[in-house]
Amino acid sequence: MLNKGTYSFSTCWNIRRHTAGRGMVEEIKELGFQYVELNYNVTDELLATIEPMIEKGEIGVSSVHNVFPHVPDKDYDTDSVMLGFDDEDKRKRAVELLIRSMEYADRYGAKAVVVHPGEVPFDTNIDAELKQIYREKGKESAEYRSLWDAMLERRERLSPHYRRRIEESLHTAAEYAAKRNWKVVLGIETRSRCYQMPTLMEAKAICDSLSGSGVGLWFDIGHAMMMERMGLYDNPSEIELVKPYVYGVHIHETLELSDHWCPYVHSGTDRCFDLFLPIIDQAEVKVYELKAVCAPEEIHESHALLIKKLETMPKEEAE
Repeated sequence: MLNKGTYSFSTCWNIRRHTAGRGMVEEIKELGFQYVELNYNVTDELLATIEPMIEKGEIGVSSVHNVFPHVPDKDYDTDSVMLGFDDEDKRKRAVELLIRSMEYADRYGAKAVVVHPGEVPFDTNIDAELKQIYREKGKESAEYRSLWDAMLERRERLSPHYRRRIEESLHTAAEYAAKRNWKVVLGIETRSRCYQMPTLMEAKAICDSLSGSGVGLWFDIGHAMMMERMGLYDNPSEIELVKPYVYGVHIHETLELSDHWCPYVHSGTDRCFDLFLPIIDQAEVKVYELKAVCAPEEIHESHALLIKKLETMPKEEAE
């Protein structure tokens, strides 16, 4: 078993297979990971047997994923307006839940809380509609271009408003944490749906606005790959602009518009993923976020390939 060093591993991989937290974490430890990211589906019941492991030093926690622990409310799940709600009561509740996540992170010695900040709301799931057209007719089809342009017009028109709401919410949470001397970074994550926030450039704007407050970019590689394929990102140029803001990274790869696969192993190519090696290299927190079908031997192979590539990466690429 290869010790994975400071790399962390998200519980999203095996949470559906376990009813007890200890067993879930032990399975991750068997892969060679000494750190976990506790994701948003971790319940109080699972924590009952995980917390003693943390207290005894049996496992380290790199990060927790807001909302944490799990809250069974669709208004505050991973795909919601969340910190951008115009409804002040809902937004206040979203901030309270984020502060609760930060409190747990501080208690566990975690470095960061991964945050899905919000979205530009649509009446329907236009992202799912676009992905279906992408798969069936292609990105260059008239149907895709028409719906994409409609989505982009609304997104670009409304995103400044929701960005300001998100900034207000993050500022409130960060200010609360500073008063309690919590050394926990709020990592705003690049998302997997085209109407969700932030894009890379929106993340840069938010981080600039909240400079010095403990807000950074959580760069999700698989999501960035998908958003570039759909037409929302330009990773080669935008990565250079956001690199200084990156605090954490979710490591996984995509097959077309399907994410959370093992880098290099499932795609069978290194052409696309190599672009993100400098981001991984510089990130303070590095977390694998893989789907349940990824087998242990594939995870080991993927990590070995990644480490070899990082070790042999030309120095100028790592700077």
